Amino acid sequence: MSLFDVENLSISFGGIKAVDGVTFSVEKGEIFAIVGPNGAGKSTIFNLISRIYQPTGGRIVFEGQDITRTAPHRVASLGIARTFQNIELFEHATVLENLLIGRHCRARPNCIAEMFFTPGVRKAELAHREAVEEVIDFLDLANYRDQRISGLPYGARKVVELARALCAKPKLLLLDEPASGLNTEETEEVSFWIEDIRDDLGITVIMIEHDMSLVSAVSNRVLALNNGRPLAIGTPAEVQADKAVIEAYLGAEAA
Repeated sequence: MSLFDVENLSISFGGIKAVDGVTFSVEKGEIFAIVGPNGAGKSTIFNLISRIYQPTGGRIVFEGQDITRTAPHRVASLGIARTFQNIELFEHATVLENLLIGRHCRARPNCIAEMFFTPGVRKAELAHREAVEEVIDFLDLANYRDQRISGLPYGARKVVELARALCAKPKLLLLDEPASGLNTEETEEVSFWIEDIRDDLGITVIMIEHDMSLVSAVSNRVLALNNGRPLAIGTPAEVQADKAVIEAYLGAEAA
């Protein structure tokens, strides 16, 4: 059984089908990429998985459980975390504080116990801090730990957002354009981290990305979309050689 399945997923906005009959499966331990031109429906699929949008058709299945109608606030606790195309961090909080927010889905708050800061609460706080410190070490963020997000360079902010997602201890990680805005050196570093996330942490990855060199370097399989519809699915080489994909990217004459 696959770790994650999307079956005939669809959504419309004002009569326009942003995602139209998309189906794919992701195996445990796989790095699966979704590619396509701007407006192809890639981020919309992530918003459907995250339950930000409600699909008008199809199913989303995670670990054999239908999560198509799952409340958005429960998705992270099920084991699905994500980053965003536009960085979504708390600008005036420190890196450490932002990462501790990523532990929220693993917390079991009790108002009375929190008020009196009981031994159980102290133990839980220590466990959350240890989990965050492990991620800080994993992504080499120690030098930024106590700095405010507003003072960080763009590349460091991208890493912090990735770190916050990892702090949720996901089984499935959704990366929305992890190399967007990064230089060549930073992109290469991201490719190493994505592979380490799979190999060292055992986390399955679904990635949206325009940088085909990154897609080719780390992906096991690729799904190409255009206008919300699937064009091709296969290895990076197979998808890049597909005539429909070439036409979508470069035009009919190139194909």
